[in-house]
Amino acid sequence: MVLRLSKTLMVLAIAFFASLVAFGNITDYGSNFAFVHHVFLMDTIFPDATIKYRAIETEWLHHAGYIGIIILETLTALLCWIGGFKLLAARNDSAASFNTKKNWAIAGLTLGFLTWQVAFMSVGGEWFGMWMSKQWNGVPDAFRFFITIIAVLIYLVLPEKDDA
Repeated sequence: MVLRLSKTLMVLAIAFFASLVAFGNITDYGSNFAFVHHVFLMDTIFPDATIKYRAIETEWLHHAGYIGIIILETLTALLCWIGGFKLLAARNDSAASFNTKKNWAIAGLTLGFLTWQVAFMSVGGEWFGMWMSKQWNGVPDAFRFFITIIAVLIYLVLPEKDDA
């Protein structure tokens, strides 16, 4: 029971985190949009970087990218909330039943991992050279987020066993 509650609470903690991130991005759209805007413009990376041809100057694409990120964060939160509550409801079920209730949480955690690893680390960090910016470098935060999420995902997918 303790392991099941532990896994459930960790999923709910990620749901809470993703909810706060999405809420912050929605309610403080302008401040957080500035981050995406500068990453897409690549205007604060090393002045002699030869990858500046990758910059996107079309502002509606900046908004589309940012809204896409907000949607992914919101879906991560929603899937983790659903998954967490399904796990909570199944905490007294058989191991086989509890294992099948992990699917929503696994989907949410996977989406969260992909959001921060792909959108921020791969696209923002590597494609747009975000790591070169002193002011708009989200790589360390994204790394912290997706490592936490993947740790919870790994812990969650460890199979349950019925007590003998």
